[in-house]
Amino acid sequence: MKPLFLVLLYLLAVLAPLILSWKFGGEPRPFRHELASGIGMLAFSMILAEFVLSGRFKRISNGIGMDLTMRFHQIMARTALGFALLHPFLYTGAPSGGTRPWDTTRQLTITTDFSDLATGIAAFVLLPGLVLLAVGRTQLDYKYETWRLMHGIGALLIAFLLLHHATYAGRYGALPVMAWFWLAMTGIAVGSLLHVYLIAPLRQRAKRWRVASIARLSPKQWGLTLAPDGHAGMDYKAGQFVWLNVGHSPYSLHVNPFSISSAPASGPDVSFIIKELGDFTGTLDQITPGTRAYLDGPYGSLTVEGRTEPGIVLVAGGVGIAPLLGILRQMRLTGDPRKIRLVYGNRRQEQIICRKELDGQEVTYVLSEPPQNWEGETGVIDAMLLDRILTPEQFRQWLFVLCGPAIMMDVVEEHLIARGTPSNRILSERFDYD
Repeated sequence: MKPLFLVLLYLLAVLAPLILSWKFGGEPRPFRHELASGIGMLAFSMILAEFVLSGRFKRISNGIGMDLTMRFHQIMARTALGFALLHPFLYTGAPSGGTRPWDTTRQLTITTDFSDLATGIAAFVLLPGLVLLAVGRTQLDYKYETWRLMHGIGALLIAFLLLHHATYAGRYGALPVMAWFWLAMTGIAVGSLLHVYLIAPLRQRAKRWRVASIARLSPKQWGLTLAPDGHAGMDYKAGQFVWLNVGHSPYSLHVNPFSISSAPASGPDVSFIIKELGDFTGTLDQITPGTRAYLDGPYGSLTVEGRTEPGIVLVAGGVGIAPLLGILRQMRLTGDPRKIRLVYGNRRQEQIICRKELDGQEVTYVLSEPPQNWEGETGVIDAMLLDRILTPEQFRQWLFVLCGPAIMMDVVEEHLIARGTPSNRILSERFDYD
């Protein structure tokens, strides 16, 4: 799907309750109360749309990139939280005591019955915790699988609490057209969860994979290769990633995103370069050939297929070399005539992987902790380094593909823009933002 179409579809979904309430809601109330209802409905519709944004739908994520989709998901979640927290305080000064005999349609007031307001109060308490736990996940000492389960259950609970609150306590939610809208939106949200936790695993069961090989490539990096088990493999593009599940049921929460380092042209096997960081990656030494695995993908738009630039600069930091290796290998196997320049940064020399393979390219190695006999670049990948090794023509005309630590990509992207590189010639993939 085209990005513009997706943006318009999102706006239509979140603004629909405002349009319907304006069309069918009757006489307006004081501005402050209308604003309270408006931002409350916006918060609810945005929360329901969050389920779709995080639902791993390929038509969405592959069109604009999973990293941008998830970043948008994070920004909208915080915006919805702000609206939700402000919503009840704008009703200050509203009449109390429940519905009035002269206001049976609730066109002047909303209910103040606690039984109808309790679900909104509960959601008001739970929503900040849900967002804060997501923002601080990496700083908290619990497993990714635990957080994922808590996040999913918490989001679902908040959605049902708000559905009850909107339809029973809201002035506009009691309208038949609005009630049906909220039911439909909630149904789509629940369907998104079913897609991730039930439908996708069902499809994965029909396409099992087996570990073909696993080997340590550096003190903290492993190479993992999977072979299809009774099927033709997966149709993917070099540079994409999958959600990987090794040794668990397809319905397990033990799945993590990893970029594919192999080339589609190399055959049906798929390979990954994985860095030890804890959780699943801390158990790589326990994986043996033959272990079953499941893949959910491919996802991502970090691909150079269909691009017309005369050359490509690949900038990798650490394990960010994985998708760029896939791109390099695919270009070599398909005889791609475009020029390639690789900039590959690490802390120590022993962290450089596949060096024999990479030495056949035009490559610049960068080490922040080099040994005494190191002859390559030292320090980090920054503006000064790029100015030394790249020409003005490359800045203006070549395609740049970045993958690595967020701080490195921020520095490189800012410098490329400053040097006149158009933003549509800068491709990057991020998984951490906070």
